[in-house]
Parts: sequence; structure tokens; C-alpha cells
Amino acid sequence: MIRSVNMRKEIVVTVVNKLGVLADMCKIVSDHGINLEAFVGYGMGKEAKIHLLTADNLRASDALKKSGYKSQEETSVVVVDLENKIGALKLVTEKISGEDLDIRYAYGTTCSSGCPATMVISTSDNEKAFVALKKG
Repeated sequence: MIRSVNMRKEIVVTVVNKLGVLADMCKIVSDHGINLEAFVGYGMGKEAKIHLLTADNLRASDALKKSGYKSQEETSVVVVDLENKIGALKLVTEKISGEDLDIRYAYGTTCSSGCPATMVISTSDNEKAFVALKKG
């Protein structure tokens, strides 16, 4: 069920939690011809965190900084492409918990027309999670 496992970097941007900020960020990335592969955003009072997995983090980060989104960090994540079938996520989470790893956060995408589901996962030890998931 696991098609591929990769170590990747995501951009995490801390922003003022206000209406339209995600739309603005998506416009900036899109206008620079950069594909946004996955994202998650959540508010925490007056601030929000936006996690972006892009096809070109360096260009995306530069474009966002030039547009005023200066509070950024790049973090390592495990990206898993799965068959979009019942039990696929169960397999991934069991492998991670079987290694006594804590999932700090996870987000994903799905597709109903036979393309893979993509999961972005941050754990207490991403390298150990990567090795466990690569075992298939």
C-alpha cells in the first residue's frame, strides 16, 4: 500500500491570524509558478501557523519573504505516498507507533481517481520513521 517514502522539507510560516492571509500566500506561490503539493494551517489566537510543502521551497520562501512573510522556518518531514485504499493510513500509523515514535502532526491529500494519497508526517524521530516506513 505504501508507494514511496521520502524525507522532505516544509516551510512553516507564522503569520497574523487574519482573514485572507492563506489566499494571499497561495497567490504569491502560484504567481511564481510553484506548485503547492500539500498544506495545513491553524490559528492560535492572534497568530496562525501555515505549513507548506512545495515543489521548490527556496523560491517559495524567497517570494513569501519579499511579500512580507518573514517569520519562517524550514522543518524536516516524512512524505508518504499511499494507495488510496481502506487501511493505508492504518498501516503507516501502526509502523510508526511500532517504533515507539510520537506523531507530532500529520496532514494529507487524497484523490478519488486512482492517484495516490500523500501524507506529510512529523514525528519524534523522522529518520527512524523513514526507515520503518521504507521497509514496506
